[in-house]
Amino acid sequence: MIEQSEKRSLRNVQVKTYRDLLVWQKSLILVTNIYKASKSSPKDETYGLTSQIRRCAVSIPSNIAEGYGRNSTSDYIRSLHIATGSLYELQTQLEICLNLQHLNKSNFDKLYESSREVERMLSSLTKKLNDKRTK
Repeated sequence: MIEQSEKRSLRNVQVKTYRDLLVWQKSLILVTNIYKASKSSPKDETYGLTSQIRRCAVSIPSNIAEGYGRNSTSDYIRSLHIATGSLYELQTQLEICLNLQHLNKSNFDKLYESSREVERMLSSLTKKLNDKRTK
């Protein structure tokens, strides 16, 4: 079971639900922006790259939320690792979209920087949970 003391954000504010996690909030904004940016993708990519980039983006906050609701810190950390893997997949697909000119450089830069912020937050949360687990 995850201890109440572990359910704190990086700012030591009491977190009562996954919705209170800043990393979940930021990743949800990222998903929204991915959907907006991918609206202009070529129609022939609807079931290809567009679908894939949307699915892996949705997977990030979904896995954060799922892990938060798990019964153990180990399960929570495992879900955060899955979210991180989905984030790396998203970053790769953003690069592909840029290379194929499905995204302009300005949109790419904004989305990529947002993904890097989520990446840093996921890394920090995972490290914090690992440190508490090993104490």
